Amino acid sequence: MKTFRNLFFIFLLGNCTTNTFAQYIQVNDSFSAQYLVENVLINSPCANVSNFKVSGGNFGTLENSFGYFNSGSSGFPFLDGIVLSTSKAISTQGPNSSILSDDASGWGGDSDLEQALNISNTSNASVLEFDFTPLTSKISFDYIFASEEYHGTASCKYSDGFAFLLKVAGSANPYQNLAVVPNTTTPVKVTTVHPDISGGCSAQNETYFGSFNGVNSPTNFNGQTVAMTAKADVIPGTTYHIKLVIADEANPQYDSAIFLGGGSFKIGTDLGPNRLIATKNPICDGKTLPLDASETGTNFYKWYRNNSLIVGANNPKYTVSSSGTYKVEVTLGTSACKSIGEVTVEYSPLPNLTNTTIVQCDEDHNGTTMFNLTKTDNIIKNNDPNLGNVVYYENLLDAQNQTKPISNPNAYSSIPKTIYASVPNAFGCSSIANVILQISNNSVSSRDLESCDLDGIIDGYYGFDLSKANPIVLAGLPSGLVVEYYETMSDALLQTKLLANIYRNTVQYQMTIYAKIVNGSDCYGIVPLRLYANSNSPLNFEDEVSVLCDGNSQTLQVASTFSSYSWSTGDKGNSTKVKTPGEFTVTVSDKNTCLATKKFTVLISGSPTITSIISNDFQENGNTVLINYTGFGDYEFSLDGIFYQDSPYFTNVSSGVYTVWARDKNGCGKTSKKVYVLDYPKYFTPNDDGFNDIWTIENINTIPNSKITIYDRYGKLVYQFKGNGNGWNGKLNSINLPATDYWFVISLENDRIVKGHFTLKR
Repeated sequence: MKTFRNLFFIFLLGNCTTNTFAQYIQVNDSFSAQYLVENVLINSPCANVSNFKVSGGNFGTLENSFGYFNSGSSGFPFLDGIVLSTSKAISTQGPNSSILSDDASGWGGDSDLEQALNISNTSNASVLEFDFTPLTSKISFDYIFASEEYHGTASCKYSDGFAFLLKVAGSANPYQNLAVVPNTTTPVKVTTVHPDISGGCSAQNETYFGSFNGVNSPTNFNGQTVAMTAKADVIPGTTYHIKLVIADEANPQYDSAIFLGGGSFKIGTDLGPNRLIATKNPICDGKTLPLDASETGTNFYKWYRNNSLIVGANNPKYTVSSSGTYKVEVTLGTSACKSIGEVTVEYSPLPNLTNTTIVQCDEDHNGTTMFNLTKTDNIIKNNDPNLGNVVYYENLLDAQNQTKPISNPNAYSSIPKTIYASVPNAFGCSSIANVILQISNNSVSSRDLESCDLDGIIDGYYGFDLSKANPIVLAGLPSGLVVEYYETMSDALLQTKLLANIYRNTVQYQMTIYAKIVNGSDCYGIVPLRLYANSNSPLNFEDEVSVLCDGNSQTLQVASTFSSYSWSTGDKGNSTKVKTPGEFTVTVSDKNTCLATKKFTVLISGSPTITSIISNDFQENGNTVLINYTGFGDYEFSLDGIFYQDSPYFTNVSSGVYTVWARDKNGCGKTSKKVYVLDYPKYFTPNDDGFNDIWTIENINTIPNSKITIYDRYGKLVYQFKGNGNGWNGKLNSINLPATDYWFVISLENDRIVKGHFTLKR
């Protein structure tokens, strides 16, 4: 059989007219199912094959959708083999220069494939099936799946289906699909094996994706998987039926194919997967790997290491203890079948770990303290980032068996003793290091760190610079020690929640934190550090406003109880004298050298000047007085020198003589001026009793040029006099006029006219 394949390969190469064709696979679709199975796929006396069938598209041109292929010089992963396609078989030849979407009249799908993959509506099925009776318990064969549907985002949505279906021949049992992603039950499809598709979907089983193909691909497909292996356990002597099938799903567009490696259908012995560093499953140094090649019946076994016979290794089982490629040759009974199994074994060195000691403080001196074991992780691992997590155990046996790990390594309460740390490398191979737990009983007294509350808000909270506490904490101690600061004793013991260099106290004015003195990873001692946020908040030290009278000086003063004074004027005592307005400050310090600042705002003021007084009189109860003034002080005004108001405007002023006052509220002077508010009597009684006998206007003589004219009810002039004249006695031409109402007109100097009437009573 092998001779035929080699001759056929030579025949095909001999008929290639140029090297151009040799860079693509070459397909011959003229062979029967029996030839394809016996002469191409299977090359082993360890199975009897029969009942060959093959079917595919009827293109009407004697072309088939199945055939033999060889790789020529194309670099295709298989030297030769069988191709089953949903297109013409010869169309699968490269280059990848067209879209394969072949179809044929009446080319249907496959119900077994649909049931196995839980799909429907298949078409264009190509099927190769046969029976075989194995003499050993394992079968396998190699394949590549290729498809035009590996393009754009189609890989996220569309895929043709294929399956390698196996069951006991003639049984009603369901088929087992061997074409699955290794170590899963997921069928191999475009949608289940692809890289990350930008703008489409995330990667699926990307390890098994081979490539997207360019124009010069050996095949005419857009993409393909890596070479994969389908395998199954079988019962020697039992006849099985295998059905290799591929079909389009939903529509005949964008074809696919499976390429079966020539001679890859192996009926042999499975020794398990290779144990390689590259595949991250090597054997750990010091461990062994048992291999089992047992087959039923009376058989003969030979074991080889690196193709050299292992003398005396004639049993079905062999234990590996060193690297190498191990092969077993099993001669089944008296048959010509020699079942071959092979596995490559590599060993991984164990991690290089460092034993270490943790010295922790015991603040209450009870012999037990809290250890944060994780602080030694990098010491144990020698800072090797490629090693795994450190796991701690209380005894060596637990560490060796990796059972009962310490559940709280970052807060482990213990007496002095030795524990054990196990660390794996990237392959799960672990080493064990000793960790000695010791207690330090160094005693260091508490320390104080004081600072004024200088952040602009005197509230007892301040951002302390803890680096300033280092010399305070380490005073009198050996050199080379380092200080770390924590809020609580527990945090200090476990070295968790390390405080930043600038720390703002969370308890007002006074708070205790903890300074842990460390020497490498060891604790020398833990010191309570009291933080004092001192403040200088004097009583009656609020900002103040003061008034400076024009032309005078003003003394600004604070209490004499402070340690130092600094005025913005340059004075250094508790007072300063100023002669100009402005803002002046004094900064004082207390016994703790904490500062406080007071601001004086000095305003200038002076005496007012009354420029004029406007009275709106003759309004009965509606008389008003307005004082016009100048000056730059804060003034108030009065009509009697007793009661003052802020406004220079007075209302409801009775007639009379007033001395109005304007004065500075801050005591910088006052001034006055007289004003007359005039009004006329509403009646008079000229009966010569000496009381109210003359009708005149009080104080009208202050306006001597004013003129008063009196009329009777008919408009007849009865009397007229000036401001400095006498009033009217109720007579006209020495004759008493009757008691009645009379009208008047007053003409004032400012062209103001006042009209009204009054009553003459007898």
